Amino acid sequence: MEYSHKSVLLKETIEYLNIKPEGIYVDGTLGGGGHSEEILKRLTKGKLIAIDRDLDAIKAGKERLKNYKNVKYINNNFKNIKEILKSLGVDKVDGIILDLGVSSFQLEEVERGFSYMKDAPLDMRMDKNSTFSAYDVVNKYSQQELEKVIREYGEEKWASRIAKFIVKEREKGEIKTTFQLVEIIKNAIPASARRKGPHPAKRTFQAIRIEVNEELKGLGKAIEDMVEVLRGKGRIAIITFHSLEDRIVKNTFKKLENPCTCPPNMPCICGKKPVVKIITKKPVVPSKEEIETNSRSRSAKLRVAEKL
Repeated sequence: MEYSHKSVLLKETIEYLNIKPEGIYVDGTLGGGGHSEEILKRLTKGKLIAIDRDLDAIKAGKERLKNYKNVKYINNNFKNIKEILKSLGVDKVDGIILDLGVSSFQLEEVERGFSYMKDAPLDMRMDKNSTFSAYDVVNKYSQQELEKVIREYGEEKWASRIAKFIVKEREKGEIKTTFQLVEIIKNAIPASARRKGPHPAKRTFQAIRIEVNEELKGLGKAIEDMVEVLRGKGRIAIITFHSLEDRIVKNTFKKLENPCTCPPNMPCICGKKPVVKIITKKPVVPSKEEIETNSRSRSAKLRVAEKL
């Protein structure tokens, strides 16, 4: 299957990166290669390090970008940025992009089990080598653990009912497919609440996916590590798709821009100096036109910071 992925906020992200033709850039989430391609078009002597934890994305990226020689492909997690760069003998880079959404390809590849619109085994692993999947969360977590995941990562107000219904249903037998889970969620949410808003399973599926792939775990630390490996004036651009990720990005940038821990109205004695300047005071969101042509961009937010 062709790895298709419409890059969100592409033009804006590339503009904000201020690409230098001879610079070294990192695409921490290669995905469909849209951002990578636009960076490569602007490089002459520079190079790109393209990282993805999904081997299918790496294969597809190599195919899409086969005309470019100045790319290094790394099948790894961007959270290991320091080890990755060290293994390549790279000390500092000029810019980093992260697109934290699930790619259209992952959603469309039915057997990956990311979508609540298609029936498939409960999987949701971004890294196929991982042994832990959505099946384990749904069938092995206690009711309390399920409720916590669905409430915290899905921001789902019916979390306790959904968790209770899942546990009750699995007493009859294993829950193996996405449609089985969708049916349970629909039964747990009162009909009046199901009629308005997004698909009733959307938040729960998001929550389980985040849990399976540890998407939020260590994200703040990863951003700090990435800022550390940026050269002065280098920029980091991060696209998020839900409020939990966006909050982590926003707060990490804020902390790096104003790291002083001294009480307000007192002279600073902690000696902590700002590390970045936030370039996007408010997050950049897609235009009306982009949302019309790519509905998945609706919830996207771009935040950019520059290393001092």
